[in-house]
Amino acid sequence: MGRLHGKTAIITGATGGIGEATASRFLAEGANVMAVGRSAAKLEALTGRLGHAESLATFVAEATDEEATRASTDETVSRFGGLDICFANAGTEGNIAPLDVMTIEAFRSVMETNVVGVWLSMKYAAPAMRERGGGSILVTGSIASKIGFPALAHYIASKHAVQGLVKTAALELGPDNIRVNAIGPGPVDNRMMESIGEQMSPEDVAAFKAQISQTVALGRYATNDEIANLALFLASDESSYMTGSLHLVDGGFTAA
Repeated sequence: MGRLHGKTAIITGATGGIGEATASRFLAEGANVMAVGRSAAKLEALTGRLGHAESLATFVAEATDEEATRASTDETVSRFGGLDICFANAGTEGNIAPLDVMTIEAFRSVMETNVVGVWLSMKYAAPAMRERGGGSILVTGSIASKIGFPALAHYIASKHAVQGLVKTAALELGPDNIRVNAIGPGPVDNRMMESIGEQMSPEDVAAFKAQISQTVALGRYATNDEIANLALFLASDESSYMTGSLHLVDGGFTAA
């Protein structure tokens, strides 16, 4: 029997690297999964890769759209009979620039997706989980929740804010047996880090990756699957006494 047998999960940002890897792990461990993303075409391609036709459904929605978030949660409950796990994973790095050059539109866009989107996921997952007698809310935080980094003021601020949401939600929802945790990836070999590299070192993205890798104790970027492994643990009953924390999976980036 799988570690998530009989449970239902909703995953935002499901077509990204971490989202897809986590959806795949959850399905393999027996969960029903509602995969939420902005692109119908990408969601269709995702279902083709993942299979599991009876236990996988998709929903097109923007993470910042309250009505769409409500509807995706309602559809999950209607389709699968309840909600046990919410992985608020949708996020963006935005347009990178020094803080005195960055536009207010760029700053607001990142805060909307990375903070408001997470709050909306929590807001609508909590009542559904309460009806089930508990659940697990996961958030994709970051090592950015603990550090600063030049030219990423909007992203850094958003991830610090997310950690505040996680701690507050854990206190509010604990009496309902709903756990709330953040995953804190370091550099991951996926689209977001590629985009950051292209923006910060357009003349030599490979050199940027090598430079960042040198700051990691293990000397490399994480794979999406390595992040999904932690998501699976935090979603499962194996982490039943863990809530309100940021759990780093950063290869030792923050060890120094």
